[in-house]
Amino acid sequence: MRRAAEVLEGLRRHRATWRLVIGSATAGLVLAAVAVALTGPWDSGRRAAERAQAAEAGRDPAAPEDGGVTVPGAVTVLDPLDGSAPEYAPDAVRRLLEPALSDAALGDGTTAAVVDLATGETLYADHAGTGRAPASTVKIITAVTALNALGPEHRLATTAVWDADGERVVLVGGGDPTLTADDLTALAERTAAALADRGADRVRVAYDTSLYPGGGERHPIGINDNIAAITPLQVNEGRLDGSTHGPAPRADDPAADAADAFTEALTAAGVRVSGDPADRKAPDDAERLAVVRSAPLSSLVERMLTNSDNDLAEALARHTALATGERADSEGLGRAMAAQLDDLGLAHDGARVVDGSGLDRDGRLTAELLTQALATAADPGRPELRSALTGLPVAGFTGTLAGRYDGDGGDGGSGLVRAKTGTLTGVNTLAGTAGTPDGRVLAFAFLAADTTDADAAEAALDRAAGALAACGCA
Repeated sequence: MRRAAEVLEGLRRHRATWRLVIGSATAGLVLAAVAVALTGPWDSGRRAAERAQAAEAGRDPAAPEDGGVTVPGAVTVLDPLDGSAPEYAPDAVRRLLEPALSDAALGDGTTAAVVDLATGETLYADHAGTGRAPASTVKIITAVTALNALGPEHRLATTAVWDADGERVVLVGGGDPTLTADDLTALAERTAAALADRGADRVRVAYDTSLYPGGGERHPIGINDNIAAITPLQVNEGRLDGSTHGPAPRADDPAADAADAFTEALTAAGVRVSGDPADRKAPDDAERLAVVRSAPLSSLVERMLTNSDNDLAEALARHTALATGERADSEGLGRAMAAQLDDLGLAHDGARVVDGSGLDRDGRLTAELLTQALATAADPGRPELRSALTGLPVAGFTGTLAGRYDGDGGDGGSGLVRAKTGTLTGVNTLAGTAGTPDGRVLAFAFLAADTTDADAAEAALDRAAGALAACGCA
């Protein structure tokens, strides 16, 4: 078996090319009694879990469904780890981590946990059950709870329906922040064809945002470059600059903008539209005209984690609430996610979930909960959770870790650390997995809640994770 270091040397020689594919290419971790594999859920370019479920259901998950988006398969990069290395000693892990985690830039409030995914043994715990502001590492919890509640193949639907009494087409928001302008055009064209079949040559247009209470809400931090208004109807997360990730200026009313764009596309498709779109709930007996669907939830989770997508995180948290009979608002999602943690057997004492993105400083997670969530996602008996691992940014290559682990302090983790970052003023967090030279895989969570220098704190956490990736701690 080739060692991971040998593979990574080849990757570094072709780094620019691999940046585009390695996020899914280094496949997910498999928890077992004697072995850990890094080949993930991919089988011949398709998610193995979805392939198995599709075989039972008699359909192909890669086939478009009502215009649903398909995603390309991934390429296996790292060979499986055989898990034959000696088990690690907690004292050795403690000696390894303490220099980095005692860095003054992290302040006095750092908590940490490290778990061996092959054995389930906790190798390091420092106030691991104490709640700390998680920042964006809460997206790991958003991921596993959404996947547990909805399943990896679930798709978010945006629908056009016919209100016959009002001779009105109603655009019904389905809580898909990844809806694109092209999706909306395709929906309008199908709607136009369905109207022609009904002989409707002049219509009015309305839009329905009732999926979320009150049509949606603003996150406590407000509308800014990091998040749009939270509404079930929006195009490309309300972004005004054409970007698909990262900070960007946002629309004041994304739902109204989406309705305007749909109306324009409907007109371009040959439908005569009277008046301007109105904000109106669709009648219960409205007839469906057309629908467009998002990529599968497993792909949405990967996008959310890799890019630290706040808008998508809030949407997935609200869909978790809806799937469990809760209101799709901040209070409902907190109850729903806590219930899903209970269903997964994950103790969450000391935790308080108040949003899906981690932008709310009132949220609390524990290092213990984060590592146990990662271990559960690695369980071979829970393949539906695997994208909570495959979506984690790869150190030095993808997402929010693409520009990290390039310096002297982080080179040990480049390509071997996969982790969700978290940053708020005074808060720096990092949680994920590290593959070691002798073939073990460790889940870790570091939560620093009193940082004094964001760059220095980030570097200290990177050193800690990089040290784990270089660990020979038997």
